[in-house]
Amino acid sequence: MTLGGRLLRLGRQFSGNQPAHLLRYGCLRCSSDSSHFPNERIRNVGISAHIDSGKTTLTERVLFYTGRINEMHEVRGKDEVGAVMDSMELERQRGITIQSAATYSTWKDVNINIIDTPGHVDFTVEVERSLRVLDGAILVLCAVGGVQSQTLTVNRQMKRYSVPCVAFINKLDRWNASHTRTIRAMRNKLGHNAAFVQLPIGLESDFSAIMDIVEEETLYFEGDHGMQIRKGPIPDDMLDEVKQKRQDLLECLANVDEEIGELFLEEKEPTKEQLKAAVRRNTIARKFTPVFVGSALKNKGVQPLLDGVLDYLPHPAEVNNTALVVGEEAKKVSLDPKREDITKPFLGLAFKLENVKYGQLTYMRIYQGMLEKGTTLINTRTGKKLRVPRIVRMHSNNMEDIASVRAGDIAAFFGVECNSGDTFMPQKLDPPHKQLTMESMFVPNPVISLAVKPDRPSDNDKFAKAVGRFTKEDPTFKVHLDEESKETIFSGMGELHLDIYVERLKREYDCPCVAGRPRVAYRETLSGEVSYDYMHKKQTGGHGQFGRVIGHFEPLPKELLNKVEFLDKTVGAVIPKSYMPAIEKGLREAAREGVMTTYQIGGVRMVLTDGVQHEVDSSDAAFSIASKSAVKQAFRKGSTVLMEPIMSCEFSYPKEFNKNVLALISKRRGVLNTSELQDDYMVVDADVPLDAMFGCSTDLRACTQGKGEFAMEFARYELAPSGVQADIFAAAEAERNPNLKKKKK
Repeated sequence: MTLGGRLLRLGRQFSGNQPAHLLRYGCLRCSSDSSHFPNERIRNVGISAHIDSGKTTLTERVLFYTGRINEMHEVRGKDEVGAVMDSMELERQRGITIQSAATYSTWKDVNINIIDTPGHVDFTVEVERSLRVLDGAILVLCAVGGVQSQTLTVNRQMKRYSVPCVAFINKLDRWNASHTRTIRAMRNKLGHNAAFVQLPIGLESDFSAIMDIVEEETLYFEGDHGMQIRKGPIPDDMLDEVKQKRQDLLECLANVDEEIGELFLEEKEPTKEQLKAAVRRNTIARKFTPVFVGSALKNKGVQPLLDGVLDYLPHPAEVNNTALVVGEEAKKVSLDPKREDITKPFLGLAFKLENVKYGQLTYMRIYQGMLEKGTTLINTRTGKKLRVPRIVRMHSNNMEDIASVRAGDIAAFFGVECNSGDTFMPQKLDPPHKQLTMESMFVPNPVISLAVKPDRPSDNDKFAKAVGRFTKEDPTFKVHLDEESKETIFSGMGELHLDIYVERLKREYDCPCVAGRPRVAYRETLSGEVSYDYMHKKQTGGHGQFGRVIGHFEPLPKELLNKVEFLDKTVGAVIPKSYMPAIEKGLREAAREGVMTTYQIGGVRMVLTDGVQHEVDSSDAAFSIASKSAVKQAFRKGSTVLMEPIMSCEFSYPKEFNKNVLALISKRRGVLNTSELQDDYMVVDADVPLDAMFGCSTDLRACTQGKGEFAMEFARYELAPSGVQADIFAAAEAERNPNLKKKKK
């Protein structure tokens, strides 16, 4: 970074709470204490989208217009400062968001907590953990790309946590932009009951203003950075289009709203208040999605979008949050989100961990009650007590100390050692209440692995410290030691995901590493039922070891490939029930190691039908070993098969390269699902094995003259081709028996 860039960033970090541009335009001052805000004046909002849709640029504009920052900077700006929410050096260098970043601001006297999330599928857990604790979201769509692969993923995540959203069609100033094509994709691909509440005047280089369909007026963004908004009537040549889109809006609402439906049937025009209330009701109920338009880069449409967040997204009291009673997990309890009611016991959910120079920083959403600095809490998962010495509100990587937090707030805590997903309550509840726990977020399984070791033997301690921190911060980043190869294996969501961690080892810990080719997470399973009968017997003088297990293995449905199950079907007391946990433990230990290869076993059920125990020599250890050996016996004599991870890929490229790209997909064993021509660009959806996707980005750029791009996400497991299986089995056998290589030579 240049000296000028460093000075700009330093100036921005230490700027006051009232920037000069706010004094100039008379905007509201941003308050650092939200404890006085009632529920109605709180919004917890996430900004989510496909990569390069403009999320971080939009967040930068939001912070500027609301007074949190003095100056706006671009993600890949020439001044080398970068967007304020991209605080990590790697983010500024690569021009992508890697970690979700939290901030807050005030717009029209409403406190808005904002989380800017990554768009790349490799960092999808950052979106997952953010949406888990948010009340609403802004779904950003590129007016050129429309609904893309990660848009589909984000949409599923919003549905999983019932998060209502408003949509913002961004980049209307770019060539080939189309808001109508994008909303069609929202309806067809995402299944949204969506309608415009705004329309643009002009597109691409002619994009000049925005028409508000609800208020029936035109908004012109003038002055420095579009700070001054001038209102005017709808242009005469646009009246017909506005009337048509307003009718479309009423039809979409009439389908889901009784009040608007009655007015629609009676051919009565709703008032602006009735229309706004209906949009709000149905947006919160996830029955309707209002669509805003603009260009964050060109400073058009951001302030009306903020108004839409206030008008249409819920405040904390409008969201029904529940918790589970510890020890009675089937029982759900509704939480009381009233900020003014501090008599309810405090309840907070830790959703993100970050290691900073002062120690672990724990991001927490408060669902009930109030917490003051110095209070002692209890982790309802572990039962451990801890004192909260410091509470801060985050603005990217900057902290502002606060004395207390209340229901609806998002804050960060120092001195709170925990795992992501832990729930906290007060140590002493008065009057006594049952301890509660919040349902944790969904964590996808890693799909790719990489062998990593420090370049310098002296860096082993640094390596271990970094790995411990990374695994605690990111639940999708797994590390284990391969017992056979003695290699440290990193597992994650994609090549970029693992590449970032290898780079962070070098930058943050001065620990350069050597990385091998990524290792695909195949799964060993059985193609049919296989019987087993294994007796473990060992006599060493004194008490020996004895345990015999008899039964069969049966395959599970394909969607349960990541699971192994144990089923006891013994009759009578052939094996005491007290040994069943040990038998299941042996099964799971064997499943982690694999039999024919080093890949995990999955998608099988171990059925125990008979067995033998010895009054003296039988023990938990004996039956655990017998179970583990039975797994090996069954897989060696049965039809063991390998399942490979299949990725759902979306390729986008100019249509003149269609033959080249289709040949590339075919060469990589891909199966074409759909193809669509969007103006001069082809958008192709295909299922491709993960093992065949390594190096695809380089080949795609080569065959499209650098104009093609793709995104992928894990879809499912499928049976690997026989040739691939044979090669993997042979390689695994050669690793176990090195003498085979010598004989072949």
